Amino acid sequence: MPKEFPAAFVIDPHSHERAQLIFATAGTMRVMTKTAMWVVPPQRALWMPASEAHAIEMLQAVSMRTLYLRSDAAAAMPDACRVLHVSPLLRELIVRATELPLHYDEDGMPGHLIALLLAELHGSQTLDLQLPMPTSPRLKALCRTLLDDPGDRRTLADWANSVHASERTLARLFQKETGLSFAAWRQQVRVLEAMGRLGAGQPVTQVALDVGYDSVSAFCAMFRRATGASPSRLRPASMSAATS
Repeated sequence: MPKEFPAAFVIDPHSHERAQLIFATAGTMRVMTKTAMWVVPPQRALWMPASEAHAIEMLQAVSMRTLYLRSDAAAAMPDACRVLHVSPLLRELIVRATELPLHYDEDGMPGHLIALLLAELHGSQTLDLQLPMPTSPRLKALCRTLLDDPGDRRTLADWANSVHASERTLARLFQKETGLSFAAWRQQVRVLEAMGRLGAGQPVTQVALDVGYDSVSAFCAMFRRATGASPSRLRPASMSAATS
């Protein structure tokens, strides 16, 4: 299913009977479930299992190219949401698949194309880029503030004072409700925010400063460890070429 969406458009929480591959050839999306959030730039896709309720927010104008897979085609895929690396070949296969009619010839050329697409999809690298969200109101408010301003440099002790809790209590809540330490959770926020900004074509230096880094080299090293790619790889090709 190919669709075009304007920036800031929101698809309200919904689910599908079939598993879904959420992908865009242009623009960056934020996808949210009850328990986690992901940012999906054009070089990545999000695997969404069947019946998983989710909402989608367009961070820029988005050219979405979505695939829906029946249960036998999705059998080898993860049973939970996962970010997938999209190779150049997989990208072209997804685009071509969305141009096929809903009822295509499974024994002819379209069937061979889909078979190749599934083989490439099953072999795609999964990336640990989800952001687990807490459930307690006190922690949710804190996390929302950090989501709105990932460059906020306040320490856990500073946050503990602002929410009238001890630093130890806050650290325990983070670990219990997200499975991450405060520092690891904040780094993941910064990674996801950077992905969205880079996907929109913002300069690497500006992104590094906006998400709380004084050193561009430190930001690039962190980003590469977290995503497996340099920040420049996530910028639109024309912009990367212009600044190289």
